Amino acid sequence: MKMLHAPLLMIGLLLCSQGFAATAQQNKMTTCNAEATAKSLKGDERKAFMSTCLKAAPAADAAKPMTPQQEKMKTCNADATTKGLKGDARKAFMSECLKKK
Repeated sequence: MKMLHAPLLMIGLLLCSQGFAATAQQNKMTTCNAEATAKSLKGDERKAFMSTCLKAAPAADAAKPMTPQQEKMKTCNADATTKGLKGDARKAFMSECLKKK
């Protein structure tokens, strides 16, 4: 009887997992597929479109605001580039710059 519990539990988990929300990749695939269908693309033309569409960055990510840490990194990196720092000097500068408030 104990041997029967584990397989039944696994089957139950597999069946339940079908009800979870689609992943971002699945959503992207659905959107790209719908666009290709709306444009009546077929064959190689459809393959090329799907490839380009799936590689494209989602619009939501582009509009996402940067965190304060990311903004600080961007500023410090720009300053280091302006000063022409490389190697250990750049590492030291970046470390000090990121520690400042």
